[in-house]
Amino acid sequence: MKSFQNLAPNRVLSEIKSEERREWLRIDDRLLLEYRLVDEPAEAMNRYLPAVTEDMIATAVSKPTTDLLARAGEAFASSPLLPWVSKLDWMLETLLKALAKSYPGSVDIARLTDVDISAGGLGFHAPREFQAGDMLALKMILPPFAILSATARVIRVTSSGTAPMSYHTATQFVDLASDDQEQIIRHILQVQAERLRARKGS
Repeated sequence: MKSFQNLAPNRVLSEIKSEERREWLRIDDRLLLEYRLVDEPAEAMNRYLPAVTEDMIATAVSKPTTDLLARAGEAFASSPLLPWVSKLDWMLETLLKALAKSYPGSVDIARLTDVDISAGGLGFHAPREFQAGDMLALKMILPPFAILSATARVIRVTSSGTAPMSYHTATQFVDLASDDQEQIIRHILQVQAERLRARKGS
């Protein structure tokens, strides 16, 4: 298997010529994710998921800032912008929690989801059973603040046997901007490097 660990992302993109090679760059991760059939309304995902809780709202709001702090380190931790970002997070979290309490079911947010991701596709656990060939509209947030949208075809669905996320859904991107694909590759290489450093340091 060819290693891309030491290649620049643009070189990696030129090296990835087939679906098989795309799958070589794959990691397990936890991302904020939204998904639905392309002909469904934006809130469709939440019909099949447990009601949004205050903890879910807190996670969705705080994760991008937490990821930014983890990656930027002291450069951002000492920035005068950090208190303002934290205040905005707090205000947004408070507003969403109030909406969720006053109007149950009114808050549609990305859910923190276990995924496996490559430049060629995304796998995730879901409570609903999609069918092979279904076309999905996906939206994901890569650390720290990269919001990516894609259309993906379901290529395989298997039962995971673990409720409520009972089905593992494997998809292949069919409409993904090249810049977004590069973002995914950069994210994968970053995570691989971080995990390698963690293993060496343990």
